[in-house]
Amino acid sequence: MRVTILYFARLREAIGEPRETLELPAEVRTLGELQSWLMARGDPWHDAFTRIQPIRMALDQVVRGAEAPLQDGAEVAFFPPVTGG
Repeated sequence: MRVTILYFARLREAIGEPRETLELPAEVRTLGELQSWLMARGDPWHDAFTRIQPIRMALDQVVRGAEAPLQDGAEVAFFPPVTGG
């Protein structure tokens, strides 16, 4: 399965890339599994996802939870919550 991953705000800065397109292993089937798999790649992903909390996720431009299933061609976004004031 191939997905495009977008990183926003502090995550983009910490990872050093705004996006990447990846071919995922068969065992990565949900947003939560994708996040864990990215962290297992090591730094800078592990450091960014560990240090920046909480992290929100969107699947095809809809905010979703970790259990949301992935599909081929999906666009996944990871971002810290937006605060105002």
